[in-house]
Amino acid sequence: MTPQPSSDDTKTRLTTLLSSLDSRIPQEESHRLAADIIRRSAVLEQAFDRRGNPYLHNFLVNIGVKKKGLCYHFSDGLYTYLIQRNYPHFAFHLAGAHIGEYWREHNTLVITAKGQPFEEGIVVDPWRNQGQVFVSRLKDDRAYRWKHRKWREVRKVSRSCQ
Repeated sequence: MTPQPSSDDTKTRLTTLLSSLDSRIPQEESHRLAADIIRRSAVLEQAFDRRGNPYLHNFLVNIGVKKKGLCYHFSDGLYTYLIQRNYPHFAFHLAGAHIGEYWREHNTLVITAKGQPFEEGIVVDPWRNQGQVFVSRLKDDRAYRWKHRKWREVRKVSRSCQ
């Protein structure tokens, strides 16, 4: 079994990926965003009381033992938190794969530089790796073929502003 990277390793990798989106992005903003994502993901992990395998946790949510902790709870939680923060060089997007397939659907957050196409984004997935945030360029994520779920973003923004 391959050891999981530490939070510091993930934060460093995420900072590098975020900075690489556009040369005009200040390094400090990329670093602050990466740290915020790692911190907020840990808060969500604790709030959803998730331990161990994400699929087991999903089962417990689906049978009513746990209230939250499905992949979309994590992506939505990060999204609604980040859109309220001050990150002027970044845009946040909700994404899904296998949409509508009950056992296969997966949701995540994608980050782009402002004005950049969704396809150029960075996948930030706090659900997939048992509490360790997965980060990758969208085009390099071999596990999923992500689709932009723009209509969900509009709903989340309107709800979070109420």
